[in-house]
Amino acid sequence: MDSARALSDVRPTPFWLEDPGRPEALPALVGDTTCDLLVVGGGYSGLWTALIAKERDPSLDVVLVEGAEVGWAASGRNGGFCAASLTHGFGNGLQRWPGELTRLEQLGQENLTAMESALQRHGIDCEWERTGEIDVATEPHQLDELHEIAEAITRHGFDITVLDADELRREVDSPTFLGGIWDRDGVAMLHPAKLAWGLKAACLAQGVRIFERTKALDLAESGTGMAVRTPYGRVQARKVALGTNVFPSLVKRVRPYIVPVYDYALMTEPLNAEQLAAIGWKGRQGLGDSANQFHYFRLSADNRILWGGYDAVYHYGGKVRTEHDQRHQTFHTLARQFFETFPQLEGLRFTHAWGGAIDTCTRFSAFFDTAHRGRVAYAAGYTGLGVGATRFGAEVMLDLLAGERTERTELEIVRKKPLPFPPEPVRWAGIELTRWSLDRADHNGGRRNLWLRTLDRLGLGFDS
Repeated sequence: MDSARALSDVRPTPFWLEDPGRPEALPALVGDTTCDLLVVGGGYSGLWTALIAKERDPSLDVVLVEGAEVGWAASGRNGGFCAASLTHGFGNGLQRWPGELTRLEQLGQENLTAMESALQRHGIDCEWERTGEIDVATEPHQLDELHEIAEAITRHGFDITVLDADELRREVDSPTFLGGIWDRDGVAMLHPAKLAWGLKAACLAQGVRIFERTKALDLAESGTGMAVRTPYGRVQARKVALGTNVFPSLVKRVRPYIVPVYDYALMTEPLNAEQLAAIGWKGRQGLGDSANQFHYFRLSADNRILWGGYDAVYHYGGKVRTEHDQRHQTFHTLARQFFETFPQLEGLRFTHAWGGAIDTCTRFSAFFDTAHRGRVAYAAGYTGLGVGATRFGAEVMLDLLAGERTERTELEIVRKKPLPFPPEPVRWAGIELTRWSLDRADHNGGRRNLWLRTLDRLGLGFDS
């Protein structure tokens, strides 16, 4: 099918945010207020921080401010893959934190289970399905790499299911699939916007004061606490937690550690019974292929297929702008690749096409620290795998603000930060050279050129 025809009726908006259950925005802050803890940002990072802070100490006065509406950005438009991994996958963790990876994996599983319990406790219906995820090989070298990862996972005492081509195609049928590995318990599928909205409702029920359409403009020390200025008022807080992620941090020295990279996705119309039978997928697992420029795909509750990934686009200067959220050449590429993967779905149409910025750092997983003599904490750099990990990051920020030494704060992944990105134009040139090199590796049996091997040696082993 001509990809243009399949895209002819798409709506340029995230599918998830059009749900009729979307709540009304709360009023902006007008005037001044005080609180014990101010949380800046109404995505997963900020929402979990506010909620857990109230669960730890119900007497705490917690305020959350959000510049637009809760869940409008990455938290409401992502693919809905909620992974236990805190390290952006086992392979990245093995490369960077081999000495504590076993414990990090255990903590990740505990975090995912705690998240599931919180959803039940607060009555949050976000279409949670703990179906796991299959990493798929579509080239022979990817199959070898997946088998190596599976062996390493097994050596560390964790379970993984290795699937040959026939076994994989009995789960999900595509002529491009050569085999894969299935993490049966470590990933859940969910409706990302409903998670954000459910957390908002849970925060309100616990007494968190939420102000939407209230942008935090600046941050400064004030007496024994901190003051944050907003367009129509000012918040005086004893402590501040920053969950702004891809948006410019109020702690300016954090900014060189983050670049915004744009990710894109399509959503199909609902599949009918015949179309579903043609591809199988009765287990409803999430899937991702194993190329450097990879795709991720899953079924929604009403049996649409979300198909995203491949292009990861950086714009010179690193500004976050809404005009970058639509990229038609990427949508055409994704549509063509979709039908190459599932030719039996010829004739299916896409209903939604969207994109947006994610916060990327040089180690691909979150980093943490404090500022202003321990009065401010931040977590950022989740690189597209923050649906589950932001809850862990919230726990870390609250530990740091409390000045407590905990198992979390003693981890190397928490104590050390990644290398910052260089300034422009070196930043743009390096990222573009890396993207070009990754594309060449995908088309050259996975062989990494001198540039990529140099990044590997420097601990900057870009894999996507």
